Amino acid sequence: MNASNKTERSRLSAEDWEDAALALIAEQGVGAVAVEALARQLGVTKGSFYWHFRTREALLQASLERWEQYGEREVIIQIESIPNPRERLPELFRRVAHEIQPHRVYAALLKALDHPQVVPVMARVSQRRVDFLHTAYKQAGMEPVEALNRARLTYAAYVGFLQLNFTLGLPRISHEEFDAYVEHMIATLIP
Repeated sequence: MNASNKTERSRLSAEDWEDAALALIAEQGVGAVAVEALARQLGVTKGSFYWHFRTREALLQASLERWEQYGEREVIIQIESIPNPRERLPELFRRVAHEIQPHRVYAALLKALDHPQVVPVMARVSQRRVDFLHTAYKQAGMEPVEALNRARLTYAAYVGFLQLNFTLGLPRISHEEFDAYVEHMIATLIP
């Protein structure tokens, strides 16, 4: 092994490759994830990739799992730490609204629901998010059936907005209009 290869391997972690893959997914979709393109983007040889992953599919799986875990670790745990259940939902809406990169990845994954590695991840993520919303609405005082329906409606509004915004490029709104939209969602969906 020459010194250059050793430096590449120690310089880039598996997480660096996963982050690069997620960025590529957000920009160009799941189909764009390619070892050679990522190596070029990262300024290393493909050997660096194979130090961490056996195949493109292994990288894709690790990247999807990293994205999946981010939502729970970074957002849900923070929201659950808010003691007042009636304050959790508005804070959830506001925090999630400004998480642009995860939204772009989610929107790209919505376009790839025919991909066998994407489907189980999206199913798990969606179920956990609806379950979290269901619990949050119940904790805020709604009856269980009403809370479940509101959770489904809330999640459908989120997915629909992503589809309109990232897939169709609609609606084209300013930051101020978007913030007003988020506040309208809070007023509409939170009792």
